[in-house]
Amino acid sequence: MSERRPRPHEGLFWRRLAHWGASRGPEWWVRYSPPFFGWAAAALVPSARRAVRRNLHRIRGPGGRTRDTREVLATFSNYASCLAEILSADSPKGPRHGEKETRHGDRLRAALAEGRGAVVVTAHTGGWESVGPLITRDYGAPLMIAMQPEPDPRARRLQDRARVRAGVEIAHIGGDDPLASLALLRHLRAGGVVALQLDRVAPGMRTREVTLLGAKARIPEGPLRLAQLTGAPILPIFSARTAYRRYVVEVYPSRTLARRASDPEIDEAAQHLAACMGDFLRSHPTQWFHFG
Repeated sequence: MSERRPRPHEGLFWRRLAHWGASRGPEWWVRYSPPFFGWAAAALVPSARRAVRRNLHRIRGPGGRTRDTREVLATFSNYASCLAEILSADSPKGPRHGEKETRHGDRLRAALAEGRGAVVVTAHTGGWESVGPLITRDYGAPLMIAMQPEPDPRARRLQDRARVRAGVEIAHIGGDDPLASLALLRHLRAGGVVALQLDRVAPGMRTREVTLLGAKARIPEGPLRLAQLTGAPILPIFSARTAYRRYVVEVYPSRTLARRASDPEIDEAAQHLAACMGDFLRSHPTQWFHFG
């Protein structure tokens, strides 16, 4: 499998620059400067800008040029602010956790009470990394985020360090390591939470066809198979950044798959996940950081 080249905002230089400002700069810098860098990225990376505009059209339909421009800039601003807040966890003073409002958190608590851990599916939306430590704090279940390796391994290590200091475990899956998923199984069997992303599909990844935002799409099959293999309930949980270090988290109803679940049962669960994601995105259209 050929590796994807890093996009400009994924490269080591820009990640180092963001890391330095977020972890070493004063609090006012972390709070107020990210939107300017987000707007600069929107101007300098036209392919990402076009992708965001396409996403907005998928979510809420075509808009006028003024509305499109305003919401594209808001998306990049939100992305930069979220990146700064997670990278600031690597400050010499230690991580500073934000606050969250959880809607329907009883659904996650009930899932964890079953004693089989929980498979959480999420997307690249505002605060998706920052809320991990808050879930661990509030529900007493350690969180492991399963991610595809980034194209630039040095940039990946830089951000992973901040993620770990913030209080989450990271497992990089995919690539050439056939044993990478074993860490996820161990974590679930110990009663932990494993979070995987619905909105990224790597070449060669097994997928399920769903209807997302009114159109045919494909989502990764891995989370469904993981839930089927372990018996852990699978829950869609999405987050949005509402203000500086403040997030809202929406927990949707869970699904449980039997080890011998039929294809139609797996398809129904997959469509449930996609429908929940679409519902969340319609409520928070400028919080989806899908630049590909």
